[in-house]
Amino acid sequence: MSRIRVIEEIEEKQLRKDIPHFRVGDTLKVHVKIIEGSKERIQAITGTVIAIKGKGLSETFSLYRIAYGAAMERVFPIHSPRIAKIEVMKHGKVCRSKLYYLRGTFGKKAKVKEQIMTKKKTTPVAAEKEVKQEPVKEAPKPKNTDTDSKNTET
Repeated sequence: MSRIRVIEEIEEKQLRKDIPHFRVGDTLKVHVKIIEGSKERIQAITGTVIAIKGKGLSETFSLYRIAYGAAMERVFPIHSPRIAKIEVMKHGKVCRSKLYYLRGTFGKKAKVKEQIMTKKKTTPVAAEKEVKQEPVKEAPKPKNTDTDSKNTET
């Protein structure tokens, strides 16, 4: 077995499976485990993804946020054991792979348009609309001989 193959197998065991799909421009809430002395706590950081780099075990993403008038950028390894959970808050509508232009902006300039995601539903109702319905023909009314004979007598 080659050396590269052994490394790939070890890395494959360390990859996380619980990572949601996200792209550049999305707003994420990252729950990070912070160790202070002998205590451990979880802190949530919310921000916009401005870059995704690498692949495999060394894949990272950069999170940009503005809090209390100060801009902050933090790089997280996606498969890090320090990350407790990643939540996608909003999907952004962007046409670039890196959003470095957001670094010096504040307020409305630093916002990314939200992409509204809809799920396509295939329901039986949609299938019924496609089928043409023929108009129902009414059955002919039976002639009542008793009433016909009475009407003709007078």
